Amino acid sequence: MRYQISGKQIDIGEALQTHVKAELGEVIEKYAQRPTECIVVFSRVGHEFFCESVIHLSTGLTAQAKGHASEIYAAFESCREKLDKQLRRYKRRLRSHHRDRTAPVEFDPGSSYILAPSEETEDAELDTLQPIVIAEMETKIPSITVGEAVMQLELAGHRMLVFRNEGHGGVNVVYRRDDGNIGWIDPRNSK
Repeated sequence: MRYQISGKQIDIGEALQTHVKAELGEVIEKYAQRPTECIVVFSRVGHEFFCESVIHLSTGLTAQAKGHASEIYAAFESCREKLDKQLRRYKRRLRSHHRDRTAPVEFDPGSSYILAPSEETEDAELDTLQPIVIAEMETKIPSITVGEAVMQLELAGHRMLVFRNEGHGGVNVVYRRDDGNIGWIDPRNSK
């Protein structure tokens, strides 16, 4: 497994890196036997330290957590506890969903855009209706089942996930509704 431990505008010493690798290695070994990469980023705002961690599993799932505290080790422990809870909660589901999977999840390339509204008046906006692209990024679209997509949505804590449905190869979307339920958009079923 590859660890990437860094700090945003703060120096991360060897002792903290060793501690992070040992603690996360223990958690990952206990709950997820096939991790591929772990990214941990420490930052500081005022007197408070923040720790953000993302674990990529070979099944295509991503677990992520954030923690904060007044000390850097306490911030990491808060983050580690959240990751531990996520992986423990989904261990059974991960096993049952991925027991039959013989190959890792395939990813298709895709583009992601962030659009900014124009600062013109509403009347002028009606004439153009052309938002300005302020960021363009490459993203990966996984080929997974709907159940795996819902699990990925819950593990990552995102509001929406675009994926290629393994059942029929079409592009689908799962999203968290305002009432707390999960919505599923499958354009193929709209006929």
